[in-house]
Amino acid sequence: MVEESDPISGAVSAEHWLARAQFLVPTALQKARAATGFAGRWKAIISKVERIPPCLSDLASHPCFAKNALCREQLQSVADTLAEAIELADRCLSGDPPTGKLRTQSDLDSLSGKLGLNLRDCGLLVKTGVLGEATMPPPAATAAARYGEPEVVRWNLRELFARLQIGHAEAKHRALDGLLEAIRDDEKSVMAVLGRSNISALVQLLSATSPKIREKAVTVICLLAESGNCENLLVSEGVLHPLIRLVESGSLVGREKAVISLQRLSMSVDTARSVAGHGGIRPLIELCQIGDSISQTAAAGTLKNLSTVPEVRQALAEEGIVRVMINLLDCGIVLGSKEYAAECLQNLTSSNDILRRSVVSEGGIRSLLAYLDGPLPQEPAVGALRNLVASVSTDSLVLLGLLPRLVHVLKDGSLGAQQAAAATICKISSSTDMKRLIGEFGCIPFLVRMLEGTTNGAREVSAQAIASLISCPQNNREVRKDEKSVPNLVQLLDANPQNTAKKYAVSCLLLLSSSKKCKKMMISYGAIGYLKKLSEMDVPGAKKLLERLERGKLRSLFSRK
Repeated sequence: MVEESDPISGAVSAEHWLARAQFLVPTALQKARAATGFAGRWKAIISKVERIPPCLSDLASHPCFAKNALCREQLQSVADTLAEAIELADRCLSGDPPTGKLRTQSDLDSLSGKLGLNLRDCGLLVKTGVLGEATMPPPAATAAARYGEPEVVRWNLRELFARLQIGHAEAKHRALDGLLEAIRDDEKSVMAVLGRSNISALVQLLSATSPKIREKAVTVICLLAESGNCENLLVSEGVLHPLIRLVESGSLVGREKAVISLQRLSMSVDTARSVAGHGGIRPLIELCQIGDSISQTAAAGTLKNLSTVPEVRQALAEEGIVRVMINLLDCGIVLGSKEYAAECLQNLTSSNDILRRSVVSEGGIRSLLAYLDGPLPQEPAVGALRNLVASVSTDSLVLLGLLPRLVHVLKDGSLGAQQAAAATICKISSSTDMKRLIGEFGCIPFLVRMLEGTTNGAREVSAQAIASLISCPQNNREVRKDEKSVPNLVQLLDANPQNTAKKYAVSCLLLLSSSKKCKKMMISYGAIGYLKKLSEMDVPGAKKLLERLERGKLRSLFSRK
């Protein structure tokens, strides 16, 4: 049989492999029917060979089959398998196979598997519609290959996805390499052709027997998950279970990419719940303890996402998450894992007294305070402390060094951390002694500065904290000394419904109104106009403060006369 070559690529043509496969089918059937021994196995092989001609007809009837590289490769694979069947039948016709019965039995099983794969792949080739894509390698690529230059052939994207489902392991390796390159070069084009069947094929490769295929498949899925364009498709096609298995027992690369994928996907509350339901908690907790810096951080981030779901928190606690998160705060490899640990503890202690007591008993407060000694304290650790302070005596909090840490946060922390610190002060300032101590540590000037905050939340909580502290005479004097305190508080008398700080501002100004200097400042900054509106709105204390200021204003007028 004369081999016809493609004039551009130099590869043997699809027509040649089709003719060869059609030529070999009758011979394979004849010899398989005549083979002796292993009757059951030969019967299964004959049944599969008989199904090959209709598959070949389906491929040959497509107008583009001769131009499609994947079709040519598939026809070559069918022809090679048929030739193998003929060779094996010849061995069996000779009586006892020279290689031994066990070897021949194994060869027959392998042949049957190859025929089954050929039939499946031919069906998929027609079903996927990839035959309509005429995708031979471009001339530049084939020319480069002839001269030994390292040129990667950029296959048509639909063909790349088809190759994930069709052919042997090496073909899938090449398809995954091409897909990785395509995503990095032109992610939008990949997303445009990405469908449910393609996602399903990728998910199935996560359970492939080849570790390298699993690694490459999970790397593709990790890129897709991080793109933020197909999380729902990935989850609906069952990606969570194989990802969790890779976290449990994958290679270093596979485990890393799997846990990064889980971190991104679990940002959805429903998916976070599903990760827990698929048994993901224990392997994630183990990875926090033994993983490298990237895997440890991603595992902590995933557990942080899971901890946002109230009904999952008890299951997390039962797997020992409290101790693990505290250990991460103390000994985490990188800052990111510590931040996730603090946020996880904040979520766990937001509404559950049992978990609060567990964090306290495991030494969590000490670890959170030590973590706050960093140069830029963030909100989660302070938020966790805010949740925990009611579970510990104020004397213990003072001994643990809470107050200097709160001052550090108010001075250098992020805006969210400052708000959480002010809220913590509100919680612990129940006794006169504690109020005095908080003032002595220098919190008040920073709280006054927060009254100028850009968010309503910051202004409200700082006003509330000052209102809780100002009843202590020492703190009252400290507030009066600050030249910004009265102007800032008067600005918070605005009647706007979005201004939730006004009631605390009234409370603070009432306690400052015993000072003539402060009353004059209130009047000069327009407090009376604000208070008239607040009195009409029945804001507590507004009417009383208004009367005081108006009396003071009248006295001032009479004294001038």
